[in-house]
Amino acid sequence: VITPPISVSSAIEGLKAVYPALTQNYVVAIVIGIIAGLFLLQSFGTQIVGKAFGPIMFLWFTMLGVLGAVWVAHDPTILKAINPYYAYELLTQYPSGFWLLGSVFLCTTGAEALYSDLGHCGKGNIRLSWTFVKTTLLLNYLGQGAWLLAHQGQQIGDNNPFYALMPAWFLLFGIGLATVAAVIASQALITGSFTLVAEAIRLNMWPKVKLNYPTDVKGQLFVPSMNRLLLLGCIGVVLYFRESSEMEAAYGLAITLTMLMTTILLTVWLRKIKRVALPLVVLFVLVYGFIEGSFLIANLVKFPEGGFVSLTIAAALMGVMYVWLKSYYIKRRLTDFVKMEPYIEPLKQLS
Repeated sequence: VITPPISVSSAIEGLKAVYPALTQNYVVAIVIGIIAGLFLLQSFGTQIVGKAFGPIMFLWFTMLGVLGAVWVAHDPTILKAINPYYAYELLTQYPSGFWLLGSVFLCTTGAEALYSDLGHCGKGNIRLSWTFVKTTLLLNYLGQGAWLLAHQGQQIGDNNPFYALMPAWFLLFGIGLATVAAVIASQALITGSFTLVAEAIRLNMWPKVKLNYPTDVKGQLFVPSMNRLLLLGCIGVVLYFRESSEMEAAYGLAITLTMLMTTILLTVWLRKIKRVALPLVVLFVLVYGFIEGSFLIANLVKFPEGGFVSLTIAAALMGVMYVWLKSYYIKRRLTDFVKMEPYIEPLKQLS
């Protein structure tokens, strides 16, 4: 319920660069309209439009890379930012810079979905595509850094560095493509949510809600009840925060916890299933635990600013799962299976 609102809002807010008179109320209305339309289409499946997702995302990431590369060419000194020494220098010479990690962390969002998509796409496809995606993302972030250096000491006001990279004549196309990319990213999360609910039902960790299969394509799944809940949740988030910048705290904390959970699960899998040597597992935990723990601490300070929304939603879902699983165990404990032979004759007489 966080990804669709923040993705679509950040894209639509780019219209302010073209139409400065556009108020936030109109932006909120447009965002709610797009999100509502997205959820209303879920019952029909994504078989038809799904074929266009790949080419559109390829065009999107190519655009990111090109826009960033143009500004990197203007100021190649920004390439020094690749050197991790400057991050170390910031943290050691300016200790308060540690809290900037909470904002910097937003650059990594999306990476947590790589593991959830392994079953759908396969590790080979993800590794190959990630090489291209990461390259274009780095170029775009470096380009935004070059733009900021070019305007150092100036008041940039409400200018968004991402849209500032675009020439004026390209803005409308760029905003349109950003909106479509946001919808596709939201669709991936929605589809993943349906899959998780179906798996939770199989594991007796979620109520037996209705599951629909709108098409014959493998993996196409629609959960009407979850679709309604997600729609209401997304609209609630948009109305509560209104601006994408206000959603960052909730988004960052949710992603940090997701990554941390992935690390914990992978640690258990490496040790108990793959039987990896304990020293290697400990080394893995120390390295990734330190990195993700640092990001978590930096994001926790944003709890009052919106992080509580993510934790409240997570607690509600966990409460439903706990109660349902507990009731399942109670039912199984109190259920007795008896032999049918003594009852066959009485049943025949009753029939």
